[in-house]
Amino acid sequence: MPSPASTVAPSAAERVHSACAHAEQAVLAMPGIDPTPTSVHVIRHRGDAVIAVPTASMAAVLAGRSGETGAPAVLELTDHAPLPLREPVRALVWLRGWVRAVPEGAQRALAGEVAGVHPHPVLLDVGHGATLLRLVIDSAVVADATGADSVGTEDLRQAEADPFCVMESAWLQHMSADHADVVAQLARHLPTRLRHGVVHPLAIDRYGLTLRIEGMDTDHDYRIPFSAPVTDVESLSRAVRTLAGCPFLNGLRRI
Repeated sequence: MPSPASTVAPSAAERVHSACAHAEQAVLAMPGIDPTPTSVHVIRHRGDAVIAVPTASMAAVLAGRSGETGAPAVLELTDHAPLPLREPVRALVWLRGWVRAVPEGAQRALAGEVAGVHPHPVLLDVGHGATLLRLVIDSAVVADATGADSVGTEDLRQAEADPFCVMESAWLQHMSADHADVVAQLARHLPTRLRHGVVHPLAIDRYGLTLRIEGMDTDHDYRIPFSAPVTDVESLSRAVRTLAGCPFLNGLRRI
């Protein structure tokens, strides 16, 4: 296993967790029915994902009829960039496994458990138009501009989302809106062939940041690693400003 100092990007398992935390769009595909939009999707360390579907949906009906074995299903999640980009999709995640019903008497308790880590407003509707299901995960795949990676279930159980996942959208929006000078300085790290286009901050995590270059004909993503993984907001801000060549600049405000 690589040491933290040599790691320049999150693992595939971490990327799955982060993408799922970011994803506002997800659909559950089950044999014989149309894909069902899901409003809640939380991966748990016990190897399953809790999802919310409309109570009247065929997905909820099929899961209820499937017994303890469950029904085969694939949950597809889409991670969109928080900026208005030409191609807004940053990553896709596919979780394949078996959907099982959650007993009616356990719905509210599970909603409360999920709300502790993911306080989604739809959880208030559980039992009143929304139903929670469990997807027992057999396999996971994450795909982005770098390619597609499969993730083993054990790796998925042990992984966490990036610690800056929750604040990432606000950081990127702040950089784009208020720190065009910092983005321009970061663009100096790009190879010459990528310096002809519009540059946007695309992603940021404890290991580094990624820029999106919208060229005349196509888009490119380019990752710039930090010199070492960061651990808190102050060190993250300092790492970004150091890459921009302004370590003593007041730079990004805390978010």
